[in-house]
Amino acid sequence: MPSELLTARHGTTLVLTLSDPATRNTLSPQAYAAGIEALQTAESSDDIRCVVLRGDGTHFCAGGDIQRLRATRLRDDGGGPAAQRASIDQFHGLVEALRACPKPVIAAVEGWAAGGGFSLALACDLIVAADDARFVMSYGRIGLSPDGGASWHLAQRLPRALALQLLWLAEPVDAAQMQRWGLVNQVVPAGEALPEALRLAERLAAMAPNALASAKELVDAAPARPLRAHLDDEREHFVANLFSPNGLEGLQAFLDKRAARFR
Repeated sequence: MPSELLTARHGTTLVLTLSDPATRNTLSPQAYAAGIEALQTAESSDDIRCVVLRGDGTHFCAGGDIQRLRATRLRDDGGGPAAQRASIDQFHGLVEALRACPKPVIAAVEGWAAGGGFSLALACDLIVAADDARFVMSYGRIGLSPDGGASWHLAQRLPRALALQLLWLAEPVDAAQMQRWGLVNQVVPAGEALPEALRLAERLAAMAPNALASAKELVDAAPARPLRAHLDDEREHFVANLFSPNGLEGLQAFLDKRAARFR
């Protein structure tokens, strides 16, 4: 039975759980479709302030289903490549949905994040990882190249040689090293990734959602344009947020020396 994606609410946080513990939560087209739908719901709901992505059980996600990939490769009806392209396009739709979601998206990583699972974690805005978590770009071990935006995210965040080392050698990296490289935000004891991610989500939920969305949009756009164009966009975001209800509330709360009540 292929993996599924479960949804649950924890206050104002939507928790998405990749679920197939017997296979360490391998990916499936069903999970991609459910994840995209859940993120669309999060985007349109004022009651949802943050999203947390996790794996069911003791692992985050082992990546693609090797048995399904092998079956696709062995198809003799000529449709194998087209079927695989369609599956990857679905996966990439989920990656794009994670990146485009205006709400903060936090990965809570326990155990292994391998291959496409590593790619999904990189697509999230923040990563909270257990101290025994392991990250590996496992594609090279089975003669494949990366998908899920792995090469793009690593090239954006790491020196070229280090990105290639991760992609070529397929060596596991622990959470502490990932944090030193700037790829993981927090390292916590085993079993605490989800609770800590939820605590972080609560902190973000208390902030102005429009301002959080602006910061995410600006950071994502920055690498592709010159400073002058980016300064203009910063100006427009700043003015829009200042003249929003949350802008006035934030200023008044500061002057009143009280906690702001953003909406």
